[in-house]
Amino acid sequence: MNWAPLLLSIQVTAIATVLILVIGVGAALVLARCTFPGQRIVETLINLPLVLPPSVLGFYLLLGLGRGSPLVDWFGWQVVFTPAAAVIASTVVGLPLMIQSARAAIAGVDPSLERAARTLGDSEPRVLWRITLPLARRGILAGLVLGSARALGEFGATLMVAGNLPGRTQTMPLAIYDAVQARRYEDANGLVAVLTVLAFACLWWVRQLEPARPAEQSEARREMDRPAAYRSEAG
Repeated sequence: MNWAPLLLSIQVTAIATVLILVIGVGAALVLARCTFPGQRIVETLINLPLVLPPSVLGFYLLLGLGRGSPLVDWFGWQVVFTPAAAVIASTVVGLPLMIQSARAAIAGVDPSLERAARTLGDSEPRVLWRITLPLARRGILAGLVLGSARALGEFGATLMVAGNLPGRTQTMPLAIYDAVQARRYEDANGLVAVLTVLAFACLWWVRQLEPARPAEQSEARREMDRPAAYRSEAG
């Protein structure tokens, strides 16, 4: 069995996971803590990749990345049919899962804990780092795992914008499609088994991340009840 598609899929998914984490947490924070005009429209647009057919999503990505787009006309960046296009497609399909889960987790953090930290002199970045993100970490990790798993299994949009070039843009789902088309069922069986095991492991991990929120927030309250000087020394 040719392992090149697996290696490429791992590389694409690793980069997409970093992008999903950074963009997803930032978007989740804004959506969970801010109210602005057109927020529902933004939320709907973010979730569109969950319901759009992959071919439609791929077509939109072609419009945004292909000839005639600002990336090509203004910057001369040829993205289509490159591994970068596969990364972008994987990121786009994985982001909604990350944002939904992280937003729910952040919105579920008790605001009184954050207010208590502020009254003790913590800055906003410190409150975010010490209170909000630690309490929301399970939801954030669950969203990241689900988003990464979705990115790993992306097929339709990747085929549209990155093509199916063996050794260059052919990820595991595309290699499975090729193997079935060519009746190389042994190769297909091996690749399918690997993806199935990875998907099962991701879902199992997500179940382990289900938050025990009351215990976590009780611990945070105990942290807030400790004297400020003692907290400074412990930190």
